[in-house]
Amino acid sequence: MSITFLFFLTIFNFSFDHGAFALASKPRVSAPSSIGRLLHPQGIRAAYWPSFTGYPASSIDTSYFSHIYYAFVLPSPTTYALNVTSDDVEKLLEFANATGSWNPHAKTVLSIGGGGGGALPGIFSQMASQACSRATFINSTIKIAREYNFDGVDLDWEFPSNESDMSNLGLLFKEWREALEYEANITKRVRLILTSAVYYASNISFNGGPRSYPIQAISQYVDWISPMCFDYHGSWENFTGLHSALYDPYTKLSTDFGIGSWIQAGVPPKKIVMGLPLYGRTWSLANPNITTVGAPATGTGPGSGLLVYSQVIDFNRDNNATIVFDDTRISYYSYAGDSWVSYDDIGSIKSKVHYARTRSLGGYFFWALGQDLDWAISSTASQAWLT
Repeated sequence: MSITFLFFLTIFNFSFDHGAFALASKPRVSAPSSIGRLLHPQGIRAAYWPSFTGYPASSIDTSYFSHIYYAFVLPSPTTYALNVTSDDVEKLLEFANATGSWNPHAKTVLSIGGGGGGALPGIFSQMASQACSRATFINSTIKIAREYNFDGVDLDWEFPSNESDMSNLGLLFKEWREALEYEANITKRVRLILTSAVYYASNISFNGGPRSYPIQAISQYVDWISPMCFDYHGSWENFTGLHSALYDPYTKLSTDFGIGSWIQAGVPPKKIVMGLPLYGRTWSLANPNITTVGAPATGTGPGSGLLVYSQVIDFNRDNNATIVFDDTRISYYSYAGDSWVSYDDIGSIKSKVHYARTRSLGGYFFWALGQDLDWAISSTASQAWLT
């Protein structure tokens, strides 16, 4: 059964103004060179807006961004269509209304899923395992994206748990792209962008056996992927670490390794948008006199293990913290008493954006809006990318 038939067979209803239409035998997927009109000519400078934090969408300074992600909408655990609650409607309307005041305008992308674990990875797994449920999911994403005037859709599945999930993810990408092409052809509208937040590396080995992302499907059907190049370390470990290190001379837990793995696997660099954090990870030191990377730790530090960038700056100032730039790993850490914080600051962000440009990547994204301090990091990244 073709995806085009499933596309209109399922419960999704497009609102067509031009009457009857015929089903094509198979939608034609655009060649990679055609995506330029969908993307920003100067590359991707993106950030996620977490709708659940209270940070107003109207406060976003889009002079620093080309794309803003709305985070998140979730699928129903039973029907697999997007489950748009009354709270979601309120936030979606806030976001849609805010876009009218943005100057310059930024493209908007509806992100589906998110982290946090729980039942969500299993729901994605079940949805992706059957053609009919994939079609229901796909159709609902297009319906909601069009209803709230988004320019694209984004999948944040954290994470496929086995090779079967990865294979089904490839089918999902293929059918999703075909549906997006078909809908655009029928409605005569610009095709919705298709993106996906992914693990920092092309292979995953934790919480299950080793499995690899569907590289061929990603390269052919997805406009870009967004490797989450952060959370390499955290207070779940009994030692300190730089949670977004660009390099690591001893382990594979680094952005350079992750980005390199995607390129080596076959994803074109221009389809890779590198993740950057606007937050730090914290620990409590076992011995306040041992403060280096890898120092023994006993648990979470300030902020229950996480401080957003503005809080890191407050912590450093209020505690007269010692600040260290690790010029091997290209990241910062600070400590005061038994508290230890790993984070990025202006210097490391400049280096990382330069790295992304040197590797000819498609751009970068931040998690998350509302965590910066007076746009210090966002403006630094934007300037480093554009100049």
